[in-house]
Amino acid sequence: MVTSKSLNRRLLDAQYAVRGPIVIRAQQLEEEGRKIIYCNIGNPQALKQKPLSFLRQTLSLLEYPELLDKPDVLKHYHQDVVEKVKKILEQHPHGTGAYTQSTGIPFIRQAVADFIRQRDSIPTHRDRIILTDGASKGVQAVLIALLKEANDGFLIPIPQYPLYSASLTLYGGRQIGYFLDEQNSWQLSEEILKKSISQARKEGINPVGMVVINPGNPTGAVLSHDNIKMIIGFARQHNLSIIADEVYQENVYDPRERFHSFARVMNELQENGVSLFSLHSVSKGFLGECGHRGGYLELRSVPDDVVAQFVKLQSISLCANVSGQLATYLMVSPPKPGDQSYGEYVRERDDVLSSLKRKAEILGNGINQIEGMSVDIPQGAMYAFVRIVLPVGKDVDLSGMNSADRLAYDEKRDTEYCMQLLEKTGICVVPGSGFGQLPGTLHFRTTFLPPQDEIEEVVMKLKKFHEEYTKAEAVAL
Repeated sequence: MVTSKSLNRRLLDAQYAVRGPIVIRAQQLEEEGRKIIYCNIGNPQALKQKPLSFLRQTLSLLEYPELLDKPDVLKHYHQDVVEKVKKILEQHPHGTGAYTQSTGIPFIRQAVADFIRQRDSIPTHRDRIILTDGASKGVQAVLIALLKEANDGFLIPIPQYPLYSASLTLYGGRQIGYFLDEQNSWQLSEEILKKSISQARKEGINPVGMVVINPGNPTGAVLSHDNIKMIIGFARQHNLSIIADEVYQENVYDPRERFHSFARVMNELQENGVSLFSLHSVSKGFLGECGHRGGYLELRSVPDDVVAQFVKLQSISLCANVSGQLATYLMVSPPKPGDQSYGEYVRERDDVLSSLKRKAEILGNGINQIEGMSVDIPQGAMYAFVRIVLPVGKDVDLSGMNSADRLAYDEKRDTEYCMQLLEKTGICVVPGSGFGQLPGTLHFRTTFLPPQDEIEEVVMKLKKFHEEYTKAEAVAL
């Protein structure tokens, strides 16, 4: 019989805090009848975001094309949706129940290439596009391909989305953490990058790539054009490939900021010596179609023989799910002005994005009014990384702790805080230690995806809880 001792040590060691013990406890409380406000994961439609009519109408006809022969049913669909479905089925007559080419349906890969070309005004080719089951599978494909030796490692941001640390552990890669600059709106610091890669090499790690998440998860930061130029130059100097996680590119709320793709900046710099692996997904943006698991991976500055190996890797899983491929097509090929569904599409899209912007401001402004809490109001993405200050016991000698002890101490404290927040208020967030944080700082990550009235409730309950928690801690000291 298989026991935990029989399992792969890498699986046992992998950690994924977004669905860790606090979330498990939240589900138990919910089964007991407690109201839980889930702020732990970027799962928009689970938090009452409505799907876009255009996408769901189109997918419904693609899943059951017999409806095209029922005029009484089609009267409920926009005419351009019906025409789009017919055109898709002409190009892909096998429908949603058959395997596709390993890299994805050709006309969809072409549409993705056209989307990138129009977005960035740069040359793009469909042969460098692989359709994936969400961005996560694209990430894992790159890690599998590039981790050649046991001492190969990737630079990953701290704080980071734990997909990266967990996947590196699973595949036997080494993690090279680089701290984002909290004092500078969570931008990347070249000085910190240099220190991180230098320390890694001293420890016998061979850096082969770096991960950049823009807009940021869990920070909500949007990287500046100059910051991206610096990152590309750093990668060139140290012979690093770049994984550009750009799944939140539609989620920019601060009018002073804009999304800059790594592909576009590399083209501006005429940089062709740095291999770039860019990711996008239907799960985020304003679609929020997490369950359809659609996305793409673009390979840039990668030779043909390497692309062939990525195609082989994808073929081992046969292909990405077909409904996700089609959802990706609809993401990159939305209604155009003049289409019957265009007005509704724009209205629904703008409603989602304006609501997210409003909730980001409510959350950020509210938290910054709570003594002992602070946060950068999210510029983008779907998250805020909230800094908290807790009293320290008189018998605790922080100065005598080494870095490992301090991290363990901080992890215990922010985990206890988040668990008590859940028990007392029903608010489910993720401890900052699950994403990584500078030693001596404490955080938690929260989404601002729940409805506005629940975000307002979160702010109110956070204030009351934090005041009571810190007061009780101070008394206990």
